[in-house]
Amino acid sequence: MEDVLAVYQLPHDPRFPVVCMDESSKQLVGEVQAPIPAAPGHGQILDHEYVRHGVAEIFVEIEPLAGRRHVEVTERRTRKDWARFIKDMLDERYPDAIKVRLVMDNLNTHGTASLYETFAPAEAQRLAARLEIHHTPKHGSWLNIAEIELSALNSQCLNRRIPTQECMRTQIAAWQADRNNRGAPINWRFTAEDARIKLTRLYPKL
Repeated sequence: MEDVLAVYQLPHDPRFPVVCMDESSKQLVGEVQAPIPAAPGHGQILDHEYVRHGVAEIFVEIEPLAGRRHVEVTERRTRKDWARFIKDMLDERYPDAIKVRLVMDNLNTHGTASLYETFAPAEAQRLAARLEIHHTPKHGSWLNIAEIELSALNSQCLNRRIPTQECMRTQIAAWQADRNNRGAPINWRFTAEDARIKLTRLYPKL
């Protein structure tokens, strides 16, 4: 826990950006009957009946001190999907970074082994060398700022019926652009000193 909290206290450095990532899934749901548009006296009316169109997987990354996030929608979230997401992050979104300080949970796909399973050894080693991984502790995913961003995404953008992955990508892109254009950094205030006081039960008794 204190390892992650220490990373959050580091000053902004484009050469060593702190980036948080997380992933989730969302049911794709379509309408059976077309919604009745809003009119004076009532809002949009949705029929209770709906049809399921499978599940979309969502990868999100956020650089808290820059107030910048990136979201991708995929069909699956396997080791190879994670590895490709990380490659794009390093080569396309952070090409000038020496190392990316990556905060994420302990999901079994979240590790350099996934890079070696997906890419040739030399390429996997190149990518792994540019990562400084910091895992949140078990039952401590609340320490991951990307999880907070996923909550905002769900409440602000995905809290409605979305029938297809393409529709979801369009809506997420608009949400992402709006959030990024604001450019507001995230000021994480909970420190290791706070943890030692408020979470003292988690520390060993000496």
